[in-house]
Amino acid sequence: MSNPTPHSSPPPGPDSTWQALLAHRGEIGERHLAQLFASDPARAARMQAEACGLFLDYSKNRVTGDTLALLFELAREAGLDARRAAMFDGERINRSEGRAVLHTALRRPADECVMVDGRNVVADIAAVRERCYRFAEAVRDGAWRGYDGRAITDVVHIGIGGSDLGPLMVCEALKPCAHPRLRMHFVSNVDGVQIGDVLCAADPGTTLFIVASKTFTTQETLANAHTARRWLIERSGDETVIARHFAAVSTHPGAVTSFGIDPANMFGFWDWVGGRYSLWSAIGLPIVLQIGAAGFDALLAGARAMDLHFREAPFERNLPVILALTGIWNIDFLGAPSQLIAPYHQRLHRLPAFLQQLDMESNGKSVKLDGSPAGCQTSPVIWGESGINGQHAYFQMLHQGTQLVPTDFIGVLEAERGFEQHHRIAFANLVAQAEALMRGKSAAEAEAEMRAAGMAGERIRALLPHRVFPGNRPSNALLMARLDPYTLGALIALYEHRTFVQGVVWGLNSFDQWGVELGKQLAARVLDDLAAPADLHAHDASTAGLIARYRACAVRQGGD
Repeated sequence: MSNPTPHSSPPPGPDSTWQALLAHRGEIGERHLAQLFASDPARAARMQAEACGLFLDYSKNRVTGDTLALLFELAREAGLDARRAAMFDGERINRSEGRAVLHTALRRPADECVMVDGRNVVADIAAVRERCYRFAEAVRDGAWRGYDGRAITDVVHIGIGGSDLGPLMVCEALKPCAHPRLRMHFVSNVDGVQIGDVLCAADPGTTLFIVASKTFTTQETLANAHTARRWLIERSGDETVIARHFAAVSTHPGAVTSFGIDPANMFGFWDWVGGRYSLWSAIGLPIVLQIGAAGFDALLAGARAMDLHFREAPFERNLPVILALTGIWNIDFLGAPSQLIAPYHQRLHRLPAFLQQLDMESNGKSVKLDGSPAGCQTSPVIWGESGINGQHAYFQMLHQGTQLVPTDFIGVLEAERGFEQHHRIAFANLVAQAEALMRGKSAAEAEAEMRAAGMAGERIRALLPHRVFPGNRPSNALLMARLDPYTLGALIALYEHRTFVQGVVWGLNSFDQWGVELGKQLAARVLDDLAAPADLHAHDASTAGLIARYRACAVRQGGD
């Protein structure tokens, strides 16, 4: 298979490292990974890095020592050192919104200091976290009671986007650490099905709702929250019970109070925390409820350890930098349009969805910080699910398809007790799939196999093209000894920093998301048109037709 022609345009200047990488790409051509391993017995040992409980083998990327040297120089040329320091120090690197970017401050020890607008934000963070911890402990130990005097058994978190994906992913990953009495539920979809299913199975006297919305105006979240509110009042017969069964993560006390939530049970966060980076803040309240304060502290400690590694380790041994730069090589120089995330552990099955938002909302941009065109491919399409399931679905395309899809294989070394053989099978498949993508199978190997099986020559010739695997498909193997709060925190922070590094090299602002606004604005107008007749000439013909079809159905159902 010949790889797609890269669509990148190098930055101005004939002496730029980007230009040198383009020339280097031409020199190494389609050099096969199997040949690189055969000619260099030390390759695997040299292309490994380890930190914070995570081990990375990146030797199955189509890079040489010269490639890596140029990539590290590219990061230096892009000013990564200075941009990294600016982020950690609280400078307003989110220029389009005039904000600092301080999700890393959420992981700092309480005795440290980061000043923003004359305030030590670390002290503010510690104060909110302590309130979250006290609230969670009251729920967990049974002191917090529902309106009929029973302890809480079910927690329903209502949010969307970063207010949902992060807490949901972490709670799924850390189920073995969960409180034995509490069941966690997450509602984000506004179509009514998700909230309906949760409420059908819930007991109003023992259910606690958490509404996560910074402004307390998010349309989807508030629609679900008001449905939950009506449900609770109808079944309890008393509007005042809202105060015992709702908490809020928000910055709008007036709206929270109007809803009926006691402001004492409102937990705030800050505009320098983007939604996709917010699970470390009060948005992580359901995580605290599930795993407790000590577990959440361990999650923060793992992320903090990765922060320090990212800030202090040389580029050549820096896990986020290595992942980011090999990714840029795959995207911009090998022409890979997407990136597969393949966790070989069922509890990480929501990690690909979390990383979709983290990467594509951060770096899905076509203009640089200064407003000029990016001039190269930026964020790839991030996709995936648990690796074993993927093998029986889309791995065929990885092995023999026409698109180059780099893969991150994520594995856990320790097995769950009682399931050691199951775990061994899963891990064997992780290793084997990475090896198969790298090696492939030549025509000579395929023919020899068929001859050994006693197949006739004519049949061999007919089947041979179908039995060849080109190989030379890049992948990373990212392993952790065990899946616990500390290593999960480190893993999440690793991908956060990888995303940041790629944004710096591409010259992007990775911390705004203007691209999500237009659809929201138009949805408000369409919602009005769906509810009542309007001048549909304000829309294009296709949109007007869809609105008319919906209204016709609503009339038939007696909805209007």
